[in-house]
Amino acid sequence: MSKVKKTTDQELMLAVKQGEVGRLGALFDRHHDRIYRFCLQLTGDPAASEDLVQDIFMRVLKYRRTYRGDRDFLPWLYRLARNATHDHFRRGARRRETGEEIPDRPSDEPTPWEGLEAREDARRMRRALLELPVARREVLVLSRFEERRYDEIAGLLGCSVGAVKVRVHRALKQLRSIYLELGVGDGDGDGYGNGLGRGLNSEATT
Repeated sequence: MSKVKKTTDQELMLAVKQGEVGRLGALFDRHHDRIYRFCLQLTGDPAASEDLVQDIFMRVLKYRRTYRGDRDFLPWLYRLARNATHDHFRRGARRRETGEEIPDRPSDEPTPWEGLEAREDARRMRRALLELPVARREVLVLSRFEERRYDEIAGLLGCSVGAVKVRVHRALKQLRSIYLELGVGDGDGDGYGNGLGRGLNSEATT
């Protein structure tokens, strides 16, 4: 018996664009966790992140006619998410105090922090990430945690792939500095250079 072909994101979004707005629910179910995690890593605020997810999917509905069916859905969705989080910060919203723990995403998928949760430096790395300026935090979240390709990030940011690589490099450098200032990684090879640091320093896919 042949398997039923799964409806793609593009097909669902085209249906929404053509007026079948009920199909948005399937897209929400597929990508809620991903977009929540993206917002949480930028804001550090679970409640605000849940509100942002609702806002972002309302924008999917509002701007559905701008979606082009010959393009992947996820980059378009990330663009809406990015605009929503920028509006959130422009309204004067402050990130959550970095001393508080950021909860794990509600998903069974592995997280970038998996294997480090029992270690104090994982908590402090989260704090360091939230200390970064929003623009640098964003490029790290996209490239390292959401694992978006450099060319995709370049399209989102409106710059060249080379510029994205430079931004990632500078963000990693500042992240390391903040991390060390928080009292972890005293040069003995532990902490930043041992676990998450290797993952952050590795090249993202291009």
